[in-house]
Amino acid sequence: MARQSGSSVQENKKAAASVAESSLTREQLVEFYRLMYLSRRTDDREIVLKRQQKIFFQISCAGHEALLVAAGMALKPGYDWFFPYYRDRAICLTLGNTVEEQLLQAVGAADDVASGGRQMPSHWSSSKLNIVSPSSSTATQCLHAVGCAEAGRFFTKHPEAAKKHEGDYREFKDVKFHGDEVVYVSIGEGSTSQGEFWESLNTASNGKLPVLYVVEDNGYAISTPVEVNTPGGNISKLVANFPNFHFAEIDGTDPIASYKAMVEAVAYCRSGKGPALVHGHVIRPYSHSLSDDERLYRSVEELDADAARDPISRMQMWLLREGILDADGINKLERQVDEEVQRAADRAVMATLPTVASITKHVYSEDLSSLDARFATEPMPTADATERTMADLINCCLKDEMRRDERVVVFGEDVADATRDGALRAGKIKGKGGVFKLTAGLQTEFGSDRCWNSPLAEANITGRAIGMAVRGMKPVVEIQFFDYIWPAMHQMRNELSLVRWRSNGDFSCPLVMRVPIGGYLTGGSIYHSQSGESIFTHTPGVRVVMPSNALDAIGLLRTAIRCDDPVLFLEHKRLYRETFGRAAYPGPDYCIPFGKAKTVRPGKDVTVLTYGAVVPRALQAAQKLHRDKGVDVELIDLRSLTPYDWEAIAESVKKTNRVIVAHEDMLSWGYGAEIAARIGDELFHDLDAPVKRVAAMDTFVAYQPLLEDAILPQPEDLYRAMAELAAF
Repeated sequence: MARQSGSSVQENKKAAASVAESSLTREQLVEFYRLMYLSRRTDDREIVLKRQQKIFFQISCAGHEALLVAAGMALKPGYDWFFPYYRDRAICLTLGNTVEEQLLQAVGAADDVASGGRQMPSHWSSSKLNIVSPSSSTATQCLHAVGCAEAGRFFTKHPEAAKKHEGDYREFKDVKFHGDEVVYVSIGEGSTSQGEFWESLNTASNGKLPVLYVVEDNGYAISTPVEVNTPGGNISKLVANFPNFHFAEIDGTDPIASYKAMVEAVAYCRSGKGPALVHGHVIRPYSHSLSDDERLYRSVEELDADAARDPISRMQMWLLREGILDADGINKLERQVDEEVQRAADRAVMATLPTVASITKHVYSEDLSSLDARFATEPMPTADATERTMADLINCCLKDEMRRDERVVVFGEDVADATRDGALRAGKIKGKGGVFKLTAGLQTEFGSDRCWNSPLAEANITGRAIGMAVRGMKPVVEIQFFDYIWPAMHQMRNELSLVRWRSNGDFSCPLVMRVPIGGYLTGGSIYHSQSGESIFTHTPGVRVVMPSNALDAIGLLRTAIRCDDPVLFLEHKRLYRETFGRAAYPGPDYCIPFGKAKTVRPGKDVTVLTYGAVVPRALQAAQKLHRDKGVDVELIDLRSLTPYDWEAIAESVKKTNRVIVAHEDMLSWGYGAEIAARIGDELFHDLDAPVKRVAAMDTFVAYQPLLEDAILPQPEDLYRAMAELAAF
């Protein structure tokens, strides 16, 4: 064996010391560099493909590679959970995503495992690796990560809940969890300005949740520099006082420092001490995306300074300096990577594209739709035939389903009996159970880990519920008033409705959102009387129902909880305790499939289509019109707004040849406009009169009762419209 020189021995000892300090083996360090270089070359290949017009968008991970490979090496694919954002190519490659999989998304191929050609490139997703489908919206994923961590903790505490059951959504949810799992979520420094980031920190901190936040700070949010986004230009200084957190601020272009920080942060989370935040200062050597030209707002000197910190160059030089690889070894590795990327690109550009017929697949569940015939059940007689209010039967349904299914949890603002529950357990206080008392007794019976109060933050409620539902739980969350649903709109429109479709069926989040809605309250005014259901029925991917009576409420809510679709369950506040529509308890399995209207009053002269609190008002008007003029009105309660029962509508219109669409919301651009337009389009030849609409004035609801009565449709308005149409 050849003798080593003294200097060679010293160099090898130095290299060994550096390797030991990194806690990575020589092989792992070589793999670290290979993954970084693989990520960069994949970016570069996408840029070439974009310029060749073979792909349609490109956004890179360049400059972030060291921080992200470090994170991937510190975590466990398929064990831990990952909520990445669009710069996270390198961590996804480290976890096991392949270059070909990433380039299939870039070309929009049918075999794109992340989305089937539905999402832009760099929207990583893999149920096998626990990489959860992200959107292009910034910071929304932070709340999903928090909900995911809560779900992992819940299943650890309630392992029996993870078992599959036939006949409801659980049949199609494979639950996997580990007691020491960590949830990774990443975000750019610009996106830390979003409120959902801060809302997530609040809950992660309070709950000591094992969430690892990685802030990838490249100094720019497109062209906006960090000092404009972040007071003082440093997010670490702003978050430093959150309790229960582990914090690290590092040079994210330094692979060894990045790995050390990630290992420490992961260990902290895994130990159950709480969340961690690693703030890595990285660079952005390429423009924000190929749609951007950073030379318009960054100087040459600034770009040169970034280039001097390029993590690819830094690690290459470190490997050479430490004697881990020589120049030939570097060149060989890089050639192999270049060939791998080229082969992947060649295959990707030849891949089969998705068919037009696939467009509507996975908008809703194809496993257990809310329209499924198994939800058509009959009421069962019980010993207690007492008629109960809508509020009573909604409460009964929640209790039934929580007893039946341990995965059902209820949370929202003020829904618990008492968060400080010592006096409650001692019987000294009765407890609240919601501002309308619909969740009364749930915390008392099922405990504080199945019914609890959330922060006063609607996006927090909805985003966390999405993360839980992705994991297989069934959150039934409450937004206290429809008027305050708007902070959650971002989560609802861009996340809740889209998870199943954008992941091509790989992920879903079939949760239930209960929302008190509507006016007719006397004094409800602007911010306690709003309607606006048409905004949500305009969103594919979410079912929307609105019962008008107690029996429909319990039947539709049970279907909402058991089905595999996300549901917006609208409860009219005025109807909660109305005499109209009371019913006896129909048993613990009574369900009503969505998309089936109910004929409240049969008739032959005029059809009235409505829902919610307008139903009893229309019934009152129809009965009076029959007494006064002998006009026979057929009153149909749609009760399911999306999907709606077109067959029932068409059958009635063909019989009466006259139709009114009535609703409480404003007339213009309201829900009735769609129904009226479709009737005019498809049933024109069956009409003997124009389609008429009755609705609220195009304004908000005023406080003074005289004004409220004039603004909202009243029985006399409906009576007049029915009489005019019958006489046409």
